[in-house]
Amino acid sequence: MSGCCPPSRSAPSSVAAADRGAATNAEGLLVLPGGTFRMGTADKDGFPEDHEGPVREVSVPSFAIDAYAVTNARFGEFVDATGYRTEAENYGWTYVFAKFVIAGLRKISPRPEQTPWWCGVSGAYWRVPEGPGSDVGERGDHPVVHVSWNDAVAYCAWAGRRLPTEAEWEYAARGGLDQARYPWGDELTPGGEHRCNIWQGRFPVRDTAEDGYSGTAPVDAYQPNGFGLYNTSGNVWEWCADWFDEAQSSRAMRGGSYLCHDSYCNRYRVAARTANTPDSSGGNLGFRTVADV
Repeated sequence: MSGCCPPSRSAPSSVAAADRGAATNAEGLLVLPGGTFRMGTADKDGFPEDHEGPVREVSVPSFAIDAYAVTNARFGEFVDATGYRTEAENYGWTYVFAKFVIAGLRKISPRPEQTPWWCGVSGAYWRVPEGPGSDVGERGDHPVVHVSWNDAVAYCAWAGRRLPTEAEWEYAARGGLDQARYPWGDELTPGGEHRCNIWQGRFPVRDTAEDGYSGTAPVDAYQPNGFGLYNTSGNVWEWCADWFDEAQSSRAMRGGSYLCHDSYCNRYRVAARTANTPDSSGGNLGFRTVADV
């Protein structure tokens, strides 16, 4: 698990349509033709312990996928229709990046020893993402956060969708490029242009927000990749269907987040991966959905 990913629930805490053939279906999903691609990486800056490699040929059938991560507005429709309570609500707390927590609340919120930039905030959940007193009123088009893998699966069941497999996610995120480091190529900021929402400055002390955002960005920020998907690098981690490894204790997540920085967690590379337990949540965990065709 990377430091820009919230600790798992088991951590100690005292807190109780595109250029390369994608079409859009009736539900607004991008329909991607199946194909074979080279999955994984041998990137010298990768994390072998995350099992990013080896590079291997993988085939996927045709499938449909969200162009965007699920937004606060869309998740709100699900909650309003079903009365669903997220695991963060049931547990009574979730992890919030410390700089976003108001001073009084930050002072009393416990922090994991290994990653003290995370606060376990009582009363925080997707509608109040920084804790009591915050809201998502002007962030309807931002990705929903503080959703666990189990929450994402519940949403998918309601929407008639499912979570992507890691192979589907990476195939879609690559946008038709072969073994490129990012969805748009190998250079992080081509021509000085920011293409994703990650950390600039010195983590975790100062984010200069040179990419235009501190915290989450709208789901349609920046340019889409060659298949028409937005923000498959940075912004929020996205849950996938797969177990992370043979231990089958944590689920895989892809894409990195606004907290990723090359000094310690360059997991905004398209082949990068990390994991968390299915009941874990935090201020940079979201998801997008897929459907069979």
